[in-house]
Amino acid sequence: MEAQMEPTRADAAAAAPVAGEPAFGGGVVENGPPAQKAPPAPGSATDRDAVRAKVEMERKLSMVKAWEENHKCKVDNRAEHRMSCILSWENTKRAAVEAKLRTREEKLEKKKAEYAEKTRNRVATIHRKAEEERASVEARRQEGRIRCQETAARHRSTGTTPKKKILGCFG
Repeated sequence: MEAQMEPTRADAAAAAPVAGEPAFGGGVVENGPPAQKAPPAPGSATDRDAVRAKVEMERKLSMVKAWEENHKCKVDNRAEHRMSCILSWENTKRAAVEAKLRTREEKLEKKKAEYAEKTRNRVATIHRKAEEERASVEARRQEGRIRCQETAARHRSTGTTPKKKILGCFG
């Protein structure tokens, strides 16, 4: 806020009417050249007032500059805070998504392992059944051979020839 300075008598006397401005008499000066102020004499009241005004203006300018720097700093700090909040939010969300992805990958790996185990078990069961069937066929083959050898031995001992069976069920 500007402080209003009261004009002194010397200021009022030194102020001359300027073209286009009302003079003290109420009229407007129209055709005069602009009035030039003579530099005040050193040590006069006008000189002190000018120095005071200059110091006051410098003080105000420095206050404005300090205010500007303060508010720029606040804006920068606020932006930095928001940036760090955004970064924190991003990291939190990314970590959550990555954790969910790892969980799903682990579930898929577990299902894959379970499926592979089931498949291996099925293959083992198939192999076991095939081995059982092979053993059964081999056993029947051996029984058939033994039966054939026994029949051949009986025919040799009796001297008969084997008969052809026309119908296997009638015998």
